[in-house]
Amino acid sequence: MDVSPADLLAGVTATAAPLLLASLGETVTEKAGVINLSLDGTILLGAMTGFAVAATSGSLAAGFLAAAAAGTAVAAVLSLIGTWLGQSQVAVGFTLTLLCRDLAYFLGTPHARQPGPQLLASPVPLLSDLPLLGPALFNQSLPVYLSFAAIPATWYFIYRTRPGLILRAVGENPAACWARGIRPRLVQTAATLAGGALVGLAGAGYSLALKPGWGRPQGCEGIGWIALALVIFGGWHPVRVALGAYLFGFLQISTILLQDLFPSLPTQVFQVAPFPIMIFTLILIHAGRNARGRKQRLLLRLFRGRPPAALGRTYRQA
Repeated sequence: MDVSPADLLAGVTATAAPLLLASLGETVTEKAGVINLSLDGTILLGAMTGFAVAATSGSLAAGFLAAAAAGTAVAAVLSLIGTWLGQSQVAVGFTLTLLCRDLAYFLGTPHARQPGPQLLASPVPLLSDLPLLGPALFNQSLPVYLSFAAIPATWYFIYRTRPGLILRAVGENPAACWARGIRPRLVQTAATLAGGALVGLAGAGYSLALKPGWGRPQGCEGIGWIALALVIFGGWHPVRVALGAYLFGFLQISTILLQDLFPSLPTQVFQVAPFPIMIFTLILIHAGRNARGRKQRLLLRLFRGRPPAALGRTYRQA
């Protein structure tokens, strides 16, 4: 299969868009000191909800809003039990991802393999005709454009606004924030809900744009765990997280192209290949952080980052 660089780049950006939204949502949540392990189930629930609502109402906008609402609802449960009731965020998040996954398959049964609306590409006049970058950046669907905007918006919010400063402070030392008159639990709740909404939108990005339809398997299973890994891979920095998402998108597109080179191999091999390759890449980067060479240190500095000091710790107000 002959694929032009423009088509390859367009495929990478489209494939990475939902994963990027989920990863940025988790970045915002973890910056506040809350770890949300429900991403994988939430993406599936958002995909099912978005497709079901869009197919029933005939409105793609309603589908995306419903998916965001589903993601927010799951995040609200995590916030209530983990942040306000003081239970283990890891245990609650893991339980929620299993619950949401089964709930999505159960409630989505009537819509499995049924026709529904699909969000097509919306080319930007003139810009979409540019060589190479035109198809990749300006001839995409709405979730891709949203993912482009989310990268600088998330970075600016976290590092250039007062609410972002408060968010980071709560993630580092909620007790000190409480002493300064800031309510850490409210900040954590807001960050968790905002992150959940982005994760829900990521699910709709799969079922309404990237892989239209609903069924089992849906095609986005396991993406939530990759999103969690990318947050660590990117050092809790939005731009570096985005680079990781595009790397995974490239791996997914590459394995699709390899199917033509190795037709005798089962298609399942190529479907799961990006996941172990991505994990192996993360292991290499982690191992390389101990490199002593100057060039290696300069290269790996891009991926270094420190987690928020209070990440995953339940804050108990005095």
